[in-house]
Amino acid sequence: MAETAAHSALDPLEPRELVPPHHDDRSLNETLLDYVWQKPGKGWFMLFGISLCLLSLLVIGLTYTVAKGIGTWGNNQPVSWALEIVNFVWWVGIGHAGTLISAILLLFQQKWRTSINRFAEAMTLFAVMCAGLFPLFHTGRPWFAFWLFPYPSTLGAWPQFRSPLLWDVFAISTYLTVSALFWYVGLIPDLAALRDSSKTKLQRILYGIFSLGWRGSGRHWHNYKIAYLLLAGISTPLVVSVHTIVSFDFAVSLLPGWHATIFPPYFVAGAVFSGFAMVITLIVPARKYMGLRDVITDRHLENMNKVILATGLLVSYGYMMEHFIAWYSQSQFEIWTFYVNRARGPYWPVYWLMIACNVITPNIFWFKKCRTSIPIMWVASILVNIGMWCERFIIIVTSLHQDFLPSSWDMYAPTWVDWSIYIGTLGLFGTLFLLFLKFIPAVAISEVKEMQLELKHAAHAAHAGHANDTGAAGTLTHGAH
Repeated sequence: MAETAAHSALDPLEPRELVPPHHDDRSLNETLLDYVWQKPGKGWFMLFGISLCLLSLLVIGLTYTVAKGIGTWGNNQPVSWALEIVNFVWWVGIGHAGTLISAILLLFQQKWRTSINRFAEAMTLFAVMCAGLFPLFHTGRPWFAFWLFPYPSTLGAWPQFRSPLLWDVFAISTYLTVSALFWYVGLIPDLAALRDSSKTKLQRILYGIFSLGWRGSGRHWHNYKIAYLLLAGISTPLVVSVHTIVSFDFAVSLLPGWHATIFPPYFVAGAVFSGFAMVITLIVPARKYMGLRDVITDRHLENMNKVILATGLLVSYGYMMEHFIAWYSQSQFEIWTFYVNRARGPYWPVYWLMIACNVITPNIFWFKKCRTSIPIMWVASILVNIGMWCERFIIIVTSLHQDFLPSSWDMYAPTWVDWSIYIGTLGLFGTLFLLFLKFIPAVAISEVKEMQLELKHAAHAAHAGHANDTGAAGTLTHGAH
């Protein structure tokens, strides 16, 4: 056994362990629940304070917008969509990794998802909440947002179902609802574990309410598995459909730079690309300061970096196809948009920053040393999300600010209100994520235990099979003599 372990440690083709074998159920409980029960440290309070300060900018920006109107934003004619829609698409994209990790990898029975799925699910939920703010306030009168839903109105008004903007309403609301249900159902066994290990009556009552009377019986587990699998099946098409519908906001128009059939797969690949990058950005510091290195191992991080590499190549392919189609069409408007306005126009620094972050940066993950280096992957993940924000800016602003009529061309510059709202959503996201880390187990305890038990059984079966093969070979040799 010692020789086998040593061989596995030295063999670069042997996959590394998902959970170290020295952990049992008790040690996993202690490791994963310890951060919830201990008092918040100075670092947590410092980050929480920074997030609240940023969140105050959101409150200021939205209050000023409601009081004065969206004329306080930098939007103009022809750039009627600007930073708010850029941020909307960016946040929706970030939310995609959670559903892909939780639902699709679950259906494909990928064991490495178990230690990171709850991080990703929480990130999805909070990112979609941030995204929903932008179109809501972009309407100018958010208190009339219910007009977007089909209901028997005395005004006789009915939503225009042929508009992709209305499709967005249903796509985002469905995605938020299903993601919240999927996240909460997965939490129930762990909330019961928190209830049973609570030290005060208030904690027992609160965690008891949210654990819905979970007792861990066979019937409970049976219903839980069915519900979790059904929600995974419902969530899987949403991974593709949500960002596809977001891409239709642009693709169904006739504007050069937007009118492209490649947008749906291109947007979905970009969403998964940025989503996994954000998971790396958040999970790397969290695993260090929460003591989760034994559960969120280097193998988890390396697998996520491989996904970033694969989706980064798809995004690069999308960029190439955009330019090829513009050249092949010989449309002077498409050629102007892609070859002149974006690459050499007034926003060229944003364009080339996008290329550097989204095309060049992911390719470092071809090298194993980069895929397994914590500082390199963390910096690369931040660069990827900067690049994806630049991509959305380039798609929206450069396609609008120079349209068909040169006399209507104009430059776009965000105002302090635009930046306050965007930075404020970062504060909202950070606040919700820090509260999640403090009051809920960041790793799915029940799933990690189940995975470890399965791996132990598989290892015992493999060892028994090896021993039987060795015994049979010895018997044959003895018989030959």
